Amino acid sequence: MNRKLILSAVLLAGMACAATAQDKDWAKLGRYAESNKAVMAQPQEQRRAVLLGNSITDNWARMRPQFFTDNGYVGRGISGQTSYQFLVRFREDVINLHPLVVVINAGTNDVAENTGPYNEDRTLGNIISMAELARANGIKVILSSVLPAAGFGWNKAVTDAPAKIASLNRRIAAYAKEQGLGYVDYFSALVAADGKSLRDDYGRDGVHPKDAGYEVMEPLVKQAIEDCLKRR
Repeated sequence: MNRKLILSAVLLAGMACAATAQDKDWAKLGRYAESNKAVMAQPQEQRRAVLLGNSITDNWARMRPQFFTDNGYVGRGISGQTSYQFLVRFREDVINLHPLVVVINAGTNDVAENTGPYNEDRTLGNIISMAELARANGIKVILSSVLPAAGFGWNKAVTDAPAKIASLNRRIAAYAKEQGLGYVDYFSALVAADGKSLRDDYGRDGVHPKDAGYEVMEPLVKQAIEDCLKRR
């Protein structure tokens, strides 16, 4: 084999290894790696709160960036993720940024079984673990309800989403109250008259908010953050 062929083979092997390594980034730790460096260099008022979540948070920061920059919020949502993945990336995407507050919105994709069968105890346990990690690092915690969803277009096998969401929301709210944490009830503000669906005028596919939905959510989370910051 001549020198050029050897070099080509080495380069291809390197590319294959890099692709494999990327595929194995299950929690997407690389998603915000560069952005996190920039955030850590910013003054505290530009990273007062980190909003951690899935596509609902991811879309929020993308669709309405002014809300985040105007208030010193940092969006750390990744589409499709469950609470298991949030927990893995919690240090990189929350703790290391040294925010004053973290707002955790978890559970939608757990119920949708994106990373395996749904287990309410484990999902709640992941949320509790994140809250404990934040508090141990001097970060105030706000938990939020799972948003309403009658079902999931990408997994029609889940037929009891409303009941699971309602049960998880009760437990998240109870834990927040018991521990003196902040809590944002997005569910009640966005639910349709049937008590289980996302209102059509607030959502675009029964799961994800559109601008009108985020307009409802923004004053709720902003007030929760301000109230949280006032508490010693």
